[in-house]
Amino acid sequence: MIIAIDGPSGAGKSTVAKAVAKQLGFSCLDTGAMYRSIAWKAIDEGVSFEDSENLGRIARECPIEFGIEPGEVLPRKVYISSIDVTDAIRTAEIDKAVSPVSAEPLVRRALVDQQRRIGETGNYVVEGRDIGTVVFPQAEVKVFLTASPEERAHRRVRQNADRGLGSIDYDEVLADIIRRDKVDSSRSDSPLKPAEDSVSIDSTSTYIEDVIDRICQLANERMDA
Repeated sequence: MIIAIDGPSGAGKSTVAKAVAKQLGFSCLDTGAMYRSIAWKAIDEGVSFEDSENLGRIARECPIEFGIEPGEVLPRKVYISSIDVTDAIRTAEIDKAVSPVSAEPLVRRALVDQQRRIGETGNYVVEGRDIGTVVFPQAEVKVFLTASPEERAHRRVRQNADRGLGSIDYDEVLADIIRRDKVDSSRSDSPLKPAEDSVSIDSTSTYIEDVIDRICQLANERMDA
């Protein structure tokens, strides 16, 4: 079974996906880490974010792998071309770089096949921006998770402070979230939007536990059908 959770940056998709996977005994496929890895590799090679051909080349030729421990829902390590980028892809620099990279059609097409291949091997919770619309349109459960930009900025600041990575300046984070929303929603290839058959959940004033329970309920209903 595939549970697809789409939504804008900072909506809580990663937190919810991990909790849902743990509760159901599923694994998480961290597609966001894949795009972040491409952005990191582009910066490392000095490739411009406007250089479509070379961005596509990196996505095609640089394998992304995850280090997964038995019984854990998320990989402990992320590698691109055998380089450990687990911490390097979680910086403010990559936060800003990932939208233009993920908007590049050649990059998206190069990564979708790998994501689908992994998804066919078991039960996965997959979060992103076009999971239910493009990557796994056949997903048994599709959720579009959102929250107000202000609430998402507060959450991201707290998250960055807790992990010691990324900006903790609220105005900077809010501006970046608004910018990313515009980029992600207006791109020509796989824009951010709810799948027609998705269930929309606004988490602005909803306890995270209630969001998790709702998604698990949807999954259990499908498994029992």
